[in-house]
Amino acid sequence: MAASSLRAAAGALRRACGAWSPRLGRRLLCSPPMAGNVQTPAPAGAAREQDRRARSGWPGGARVWEDAEQQAKKLKSSPDGEPHRKLPKRKIVLLMAYSGKGYHGMQRNIGSSQFKTIEDDLVSALVQSGCIPENHGEDMKKMSFQRCARTDKGVSAAGQVVSLKVWLIDDILEKINSHLPPHIRILGLKRVTGGFNSKNKCDARTYFYMLPTFAFAHKDHDVQDESYRLSAETLQRVNGLLSCYKGTHSFHNFTSQKGPREASARRYILDMFCEEPFVREGMEFAVIKVKGQSFMTHQIRKMVGLVVAIVKGYAPESVLERSWGEAKVDVPKAPGLGLVLERVHFEKYNQRFGNDGLHEPLDWTREEAGVTAFKEQHIYPTIISTERHERSMAQWLSTLPVHDFNATAHAAAGPGTKVPDPPGDSD
Repeated sequence: MAASSLRAAAGALRRACGAWSPRLGRRLLCSPPMAGNVQTPAPAGAAREQDRRARSGWPGGARVWEDAEQQAKKLKSSPDGEPHRKLPKRKIVLLMAYSGKGYHGMQRNIGSSQFKTIEDDLVSALVQSGCIPENHGEDMKKMSFQRCARTDKGVSAAGQVVSLKVWLIDDILEKINSHLPPHIRILGLKRVTGGFNSKNKCDARTYFYMLPTFAFAHKDHDVQDESYRLSAETLQRVNGLLSCYKGTHSFHNFTSQKGPREASARRYILDMFCEEPFVREGMEFAVIKVKGQSFMTHQIRKMVGLVVAIVKGYAPESVLERSWGEAKVDVPKAPGLGLVLERVHFEKYNQRFGNDGLHEPLDWTREEAGVTAFKEQHIYPTIISTERHERSMAQWLSTLPVHDFNATAHAAAGPGTKVPDPPGDSD
């Protein structure tokens, strides 16, 4: 009697453990015994049967098999045998500063190791610091990477901003910077909206161009070396010419592969002026600042180059307005050494999201001290020392006499053709 009762109880237990649940789509497992909280392992034969049914399409078995397989993968991928806890990715912006000497611009050239760029070093540091997985470094679209400005070869930046998705690890800025060379620094980080794009959301960009003032020395009656000092009268004339750029013009002659009637060649300049000169290591320098909505390749260097050519006496002032017309004008391009991206502006974004209580305005006031220190330590000394040793400005100035600005305009229009009058400015 006792034996038959035990057999009946055991059968009921097996039926309960193997009972099918239509709601859950799988077999119910027995709860562990209460005493000691010790779970009795299933017999080897039962485990093999469950595995066979899962593989052969037994209803609900596939889900059990997939759950077990996924758990095995998690355990396998973790070096310490514990399931890997993945941090959520967040959209951020990074404030960058870098000296562009020795680099072929900002933008990364995937698959090309011959020309090193700033982004090559940046992406490597992001991977090594654990902010992004390695495959995101190979395909930057996976982290929604975007830069505010694509600086040219040799061009530096004191306020570049890039947007991307990262894992917000502890001490993130310190870890990224620890894998960067000293002439590239991440100076700030802010959280932004999920759809933020640093290029598209940027309202304007401010650059400065630092050059030795002997670039403004007149070719006929001024000294052409380091002893030259910029007079107040010449500075006033320089600023008068620079102010002519303000407004909207067709800058097709200030870049390549743009026609005079292409809408994309029309750019809006908010301001352009030259600051008071200063002396460093016995050489006088001046800084030209320009703020615009956007700029084309080589545009700022050609804007500076044309004003230098006029002030030195190689070109008439009339060529400035003619360069915005239909005619082709051979505009000289100043060296890239002195060009620096100083800051980028996000006024519209700040108005909409800067005070919503969830996001910070993209204002880098707290980082200004770091930006200034980087310029003093890496950007200014590089420009000064390179100019002293390589004489890039002096060599470029020696090419200006070969430009015949009147001839290029008439040659483009054709023999006997009148050069059209330049159009007026538009707001």
